[in-house]
Formats: sequence, C-alpha cells, structure tokens
Amino acid sequence: MRLALIQLFVTDDKTENVRRACEFLEQAKQGGADIAVLPEMFCCPYSNSCFPSYAEPMDGFVQKTLSETAARLGMTVVAGSYPELCGGKIYNTACVYGADGSLIAKHRKMHLFDIDVKGGQRFFESETLTPGSEITTFETPFGKFGLCICFDMRFEELSRIMALDGAQVIIVPGAFNMTTGPAHWELLFRQRAVDNQLFTVGVAPARDENGEYVSYAHSMAVSPWGEVLCDCGVDECVKFIEINTDSIDSVRKQLPILSARRTDVYEIGAKE
Repeated sequence: MRLALIQLFVTDDKTENVRRACEFLEQAKQGGADIAVLPEMFCCPYSNSCFPSYAEPMDGFVQKTLSETAARLGMTVVAGSYPELCGGKIYNTACVYGADGSLIAKHRKMHLFDIDVKGGQRFFESETLTPGSEITTFETPFGKFGLCICFDMRFEELSRIMALDGAQVIIVPGAFNMTTGPAHWELLFRQRAVDNQLFTVGVAPARDENGEYVSYAHSMAVSPWGEVLCDCGVDECVKFIEINTDSIDSVRKQLPILSARRTDVYEIGAKE
C-alpha cells in the first residue's frame, strides 16, 4: 500500500484549516496514496482555551467535509483528530473514512495529556477534555490497522493489545511538544515498532514557533525492524511511503518476540 503522511500548519481559522487539509488530501491522491493521514487537532489550535469553541458533533462541518472528500477521492482517510462534542462532553477524537466516505473507525483519546515537566511544558488536557475508553482496530483492503492518539502511544499495553488483535500498522495522529518531542518522539515510535514487530506511523502538525503550543513535528513512519522510513522534518509537507506487510512475517520469524511471550508468568504477586 502507498501511504501519505500530511504534516500541515494549523491556524486559528477552522474553515481554512479544513480547506487546506482537503487540498493536501487531493495532493496525496494525485501522488497515488491508498491511505492518507492528517495530524492531531488539525483543525484547531492545540489549546484548552480553543477546544470548547472549536468542538463539533460528529455530523458537524469538519467530519462531514472529510467524509465527502474521502468519497470524492476514493481514498481511505485517517482524519487526524478534532474536538468532538457529545453529550455535553468534549473528546479528542480521530475518525477514519473508507474510500466510499463511510465511517470505518473512531477513536477517542484514552490517556489525556496531563504533564508538568520541571523547566519544560505544563499542559493539562483534562481541564477540558474527557477520556475515551475503547481500544480501536479496523479493517482495510490492505490489512488490519490500529489507531490511537498521541499520548496513548506511550502505553505499551495499548499497542500490544492492538498487535495481538492483528494490527499490522499502528496509526497515531500526535503533537509532541518541544520538551517531549526531541527526547521521545522517534524513540517511542521505533520502540513500539520493534516491541510489537509492526509498522508505526505518527503524523503531527508542522512547527509554528509563534503558536501557543509548539509542535515538535517530525511526522514519521517506522518499519517492524525499527528503521525510520521517513521523517518529515518541521515544515509543511506531504510524504509518501510504501508499506509491504509481508515483511512483518519475516521479522517475526527472525525474532520470535510475540510467539515467545511467557504469559504464564506475567503476573504481579508473591509466588507460592
């Protein structure tokens, strides 16, 4: 399959953000992409002060436009994430639309990004957002995918469950900052790829040094062997990668990590 990583600038104009995202999706289609991925909060500044005012229900402008665009282009679209309004609560939600425009997956960020790093970033998503509680995998014509959002990827249990459920690729709309990004972004995606012997793909907004929240950017894809297949740097761009899931079986035969797991002893507690 040919996959497009779309790293774009996010402004405070929702309509313009969505319009430009659709333009980039068209570029992805013209470049032969089967699947295209947008960043976390691609239509909204990454700020607690913005989430409530930008929030929309699933049948709102943002998701309706992306569904229609996926159908028009005949391409699967992982629609980044956006602030979803539902039942008076706001979720950080990622949707996936099939080539016919139908909703084939929806993931609400499970682990909210609440950090206070000494000398670095302080940010508490829980001040405005509600966590989801569902692990998300979905079928495509190219195999099974896992889907999570940014901070979710730090939790090995989540990635392992997606892998055991048959996911061959884990897609992650994300937005690491300038404290956590340089330290952990590449490390984390390579680590999850090697631990679970699958492909990992992280797509972030381009870097805006003047923004309230500065994205580390560096959208990337990693192979099951831990090789970085592409790195988008910091600027706005579309990058294409070819993914051959047959390589997963080859890697797993060479290093039998999943098959050699000792689930009979993976318990915390005193031995009798």
